[in-house]
Amino acid sequence: MGKGFWLGMLIFWGWLVSLVAGLLADTTTWSPPAVLLAVALRTFLQTGLFILGHDAMHRSLVPSRRGLNDGLGRLALLLYAGLPYGSCRRNHLHHHRFPGSWRDPDSRQASGDGALLWYVRFMGNYLSLNQLVLLLVSWIAVTGILIGLEPGRAMNMILFWVLPLVLSSVQLFLFGTYLPHRSDGATPGDGPAVRSLGYSNALSLLTCYHFGYHWEHHAYPTVPWFGLPELRRLVSLDHGQGNGSRWLRRAR
Repeated sequence: MGKGFWLGMLIFWGWLVSLVAGLLADTTTWSPPAVLLAVALRTFLQTGLFILGHDAMHRSLVPSRRGLNDGLGRLALLLYAGLPYGSCRRNHLHHHRFPGSWRDPDSRQASGDGALLWYVRFMGNYLSLNQLVLLLVSWIAVTGILIGLEPGRAMNMILFWVLPLVLSSVQLFLFGTYLPHRSDGATPGDGPAVRSLGYSNALSLLTCYHFGYHWEHHAYPTVPWFGLPELRRLVSLDHGQGNGSRWLRRAR
């Protein structure tokens, strides 16, 4: 198994352990900064689940074993928000094939669409009524269990599951779609607008697992999330004229 698989296992288990620990915690003894830090950690791990599903869509999570790759991708998206792997993959590959065009499911649909309306349309492309029902049933069931154990812990569901999911969706939209793909006033459908965000590697990781290095991702979509900083460095050495292929050869 390669690096992507083991990092994926770290994110999977980190998400699960932190969720269970958060749901069972007695947060009445926590300080406000401790609660905020726990919510931030849960949000980061929640976003990590989608990143794993995203890499699986490009068959770069476990590239040598397609069955395992797709299975982990399905699990990641199911845990993230009950998302169906097949339709998400089709939408995302259309996004890569037609970025910024009318056929891009992630593109804003009208020149007057601001960030909020774009976000609503973006979420509508991925969340269906079935997924919302699945989420609500899961949350209600777990909340019932928590109330049975200790009524005061019911609020933990909001803090450590619902809120991180909402914040994660905003994080993914902001750093993975809006900032890299906004067209600065151009009419939607005029052509691709793909740019990278000039963040340091540390800030790029914290904001969205290097999704901000978006030009590099579109140019070399099979490079996994953890390889984007090195790819960015290699491409920049030759002003985007092909050094990224050196990374790909080294990664095989």
